[in-house]
Amino acid sequence: MRGRALHKVLELLPDVPAAERAEAADRLIARHAPNVDAEERGRWRDEALAVLAAPEFAAAFAPGSRAEVAIAGTIMTAAGPVVVNGQIDRLVVDAAGVFIIDYKTNRPPPARAEDAGAHYLAQMAAYRALLRTLYPGRTVRTALLWTFEPRLMALPDALLNHAFARAGL
Repeated sequence: MRGRALHKVLELLPDVPAAERAEAADRLIARHAPNVDAEERGRWRDEALAVLAAPEFAAAFAPGSRAEVAIAGTIMTAAGPVVVNGQIDRLVVDAAGVFIIDYKTNRPPPARAEDAGAHYLAQMAAYRALLRTLYPGRTVRTALLWTFEPRLMALPDALLNHAFARAGL
């Protein structure tokens, strides 16, 4: 429930003026978690607002970035064609390339990308492979955005390549 509420706040609040975000976050979280006490909902709000206020995430939430982008397609793997169907939490496509961000609400988050869950890495490897086919010639970067202690964890290509192979893709 916490993860869904935080995702919804991070999806909708970037378009809300900063001065109105706390109140809007309170309403959204109350709607998605009505049985959670107000003090806990306030912690969730503060967690999401810290992400939105962090200057290092500004590009991810800038105008032109997109939230909850549905993707589907087929990628070619060593084992043959594989259908990828998913939802990208935040997508930035600009002159610098393509940036895929997936929100994670785990508490506490891992310190290193190598310690992120294998399923997270395989998911991001598959998304990267599909976006490379959709945006040929562009650099496709991936990262996990941990909300608990606002931190953007870049996922190196070598790590994703390994996860891709380990998943049998």
